[in-house]
Amino acid sequence: MKHNLQFDFLVDKEKNTLTITREFAANRQLVWDCYTKSELLDQWFAPQPLTTKTKSMDFSEGGHWHYAMVEPNGTEYWGLTEYLTIKPIDYYIALDAFSNDKGEINPELPRAKWNVTFTDKGHNAIVETIVTYNSLADLEAVINMGMKDGLTSTLERLDSLLLTINKG
Repeated sequence: MKHNLQFDFLVDKEKNTLTITREFAANRQLVWDCYTKSELLDQWFAPQPLTTKTKSMDFSEGGHWHYAMVEPNGTEYWGLTEYLTIKPIDYYIALDAFSNDKGEINPELPRAKWNVTFTDKGHNAIVETIVTYNSLADLEAVINMGMKDGLTSTLERLDSLLLTINKG
């Protein structure tokens, strides 16, 4: 079930950024909803075989999403996203961090700024995500953690969810 949808994963070690451009076979409003509503994020925002569970979410400027990616054996990896700027269905800017189940940020692990932009491409939507790290060491750490494979698997799950929603 491969569609010829755009997927670019570019690493810029000069600027400590990842630029991920991904096309989805759905309209921009639906893709925006999948990125910004916890009940939809919980259905796709983790690489296989992990699942996602939201502890709390307030998608507003100054708000947050506190969630865990959960392994089949129950091991939880907590994250905290803090929303800085939101322009509905066009873009949002957020700070993303590893945390514990109380939402306390882990200073030992990389924190990044995510600038996520949504545009139309015919009947499809393009999501461009620019992830900026504080240092080259942080960028290399997430690459070594498997960011590209994990993100590829995660975005394929969104493809599957969009197919289900579009049929519904």
